[in-house]
Order: sequence, then C-alpha cells, then structure tokens
Amino acid sequence: METFEGTVLAGASFEPIRGRVVVEDGAITAVEETATESTDLILPAFVNAHTHIGDSVAKDAAVGLSLEEAVVPPDSLKHRRLQAAPRAKQVAAIRRTCRQMTATGTALFGDFREFGREGAEILNEATADESVEAFVFGSDDPAVLDVADGFGASGATDESFGERRAAVRKRGKPFAIHAGEPDASDIHPALDLDPDLLVHMVHAEREHLDRVADQAVPVVACPRANRVLGVGSPPLRELLDTTQVALGTDNVMLNDPSMFREMAATARRFDVSDREVLRMATRNGAAVLGSEAGVVAAGRPAKLLVLDGDSDNLAGTERPVSAVVRRASGLDVKRVVD
Repeated sequence: METFEGTVLAGASFEPIRGRVVVEDGAITAVEETATESTDLILPAFVNAHTHIGDSVAKDAAVGLSLEEAVVPPDSLKHRRLQAAPRAKQVAAIRRTCRQMTATGTALFGDFREFGREGAEILNEATADESVEAFVFGSDDPAVLDVADGFGASGATDESFGERRAAVRKRGKPFAIHAGEPDASDIHPALDLDPDLLVHMVHAEREHLDRVADQAVPVVACPRANRVLGVGSPPLRELLDTTQVALGTDNVMLNDPSMFREMAATARRFDVSDREVLRMATRNGAAVLGSEAGVVAAGRPAKLLVLDGDSDNLAGTERPVSAVVRRASGLDVKRVVD
C-alpha cells in the first residue's frame, strides 16, 4: 500500500480537497479528506489521445512544410524518413519520446503507427520496458490487429476502407480515423464508416457536428499540430458541446509530446474552461482509449501525477486547476504513478 498526500484534484470535477490518496495493487482504494502538511498536488496522470511517435527520428524536419509535404502518405517527408531509418534507430528514438512523456506527466497514449505490422511491432518493442503505456492503432491491413490494439486510418481516401472497416469490426477492435484536417471533404465519408473515434475535425461544420452527435463519436483535437501545419483551428467549443473531446499532441516531428504545452495552448486560444481542458487531457483521453483511468476516485486505476506544489513555479497558486492547465511544466513533476 502507498499513500499520497496534499491537494487532490478529486473526482470527475477535479474539486481540490486537502487529503490523501491510497493506492494498492495498481488501484486507488480510497480518497480521503484529512489534515496534511504536504504541498504536493495530486491529479490524474495525463492521457495523450493522439500521437505519431514513430517520426521521433525526424524532429523538426517538417518545420515550414504543408500538411501534404510533411505527413500525408505515401510520399511525405515523414514517410521518406521512416522508410530510410533503420529499425534500431526508430526504437531508440521512440524510447526517448516515451521517457519525455513520462517526465511531463503522461501515463497513457494512443498512437497511430505507420507501416502495418512491422510498424506496430517496432512500437511494441520500443515501449515494452517503458513506464508510459501505449495503445497502438495499427495501419494498412486489419491483420495488424494481431499485434495492435485498434486500427488507425489516415483518412477515408479510397473505397478499400469499407472492407477494412468490416474486418476490424469483425475482430471487435476500435476503428479510428483522421477526418477534416485539410478540409471538410473527407468528414462525411469518415462518418459513413461508423468510426469509434475521429481525429482532428478542424473543418467540421454544423452538418458534420449533427452526425457526430447522432452517432455519438468522440473526437481527439490536436490544436498545436493544426497550427504548425497551417490547416486552421478546430471548432473546439462546438465540438465540446456535441461530443466527448480529448487532446493529443500529434506528430513528434512537429511538436514535443508535452500535455502541459497542449493544455496551455488550448486554454489560451479557445472558449473553454480550464476544467474542460484538464478533462480533455485526462478523463476524456482515457475514455476514448477504453481505459478507466483519468479520475482520482476509489476503484479507478492508480495512474496519478504528483506535482511539487512548493516549486518556484507553483508555490502560491490560488487556483490549482488553472495552475495545472496554464502554468505547470515537466519541471514541477515529482512522480508519475502508473
């Protein structure tokens, strides 16, 4: 049994309480209000709901490039660099990114992995001994589900996706797909595939939002990556009013995988509350990846983040939720419990 004391952002509302969190065998067994002298801040560890960490081998190589030039398969810079990188180099680069995610408070991430079975196996090898947990969305052939947790489609770009979707459904695994990133043309085709998860939705309009609501499809937004690639900004307020929305940092070659930075950028640019942003980075991200984590409550997995509330950065804060979303950084992390 292990106990963590301080200010706890408890439950689904992240209500700050002074108390302790009791953990045993990987689960939270109690959250109790009690007197404590600890200045630590205890909250759910982050969930990065959409990444491409395979391109850790080419950080910042795509600065200034368009979406198509940077990441669109099969001829983008990303795909050329991945094809040229030896397996050992890819594994080493992914491991470094995993360690950075842990250092910045992330306990679980969902990754769209390129290059089919080989790509998924590389990711599995790289993450096998890392603290952060990977949910792997494999690509190309549904047979990748032998080694992946779900299927990740680059977009509804050809008729073969109908057959792939049927094969994924038969396997009982989640089907996720990029949609509405460069423009709105692929959103209806993506929704026609009855996906379990949509990524980006930058150009979603009212007709798309109505379908998202009717089909109850959650969305992962990646605001920083969208801005880097110059494709626009997602209608985040409208998406939040329509469905469950999580946050992701997208390609490592475009951005570092810090959820602190993603939250701060989101809070400052959109008509959203700090609690909504923290929920997108924790509970909602966990939910879209099928995890019960993301909430500090009895019975939930003990994926926790402990921040130093007496750091030079956080000491004196009067609003713990806002401090986490807008101010905190990896320098404030004392421990990620996973």
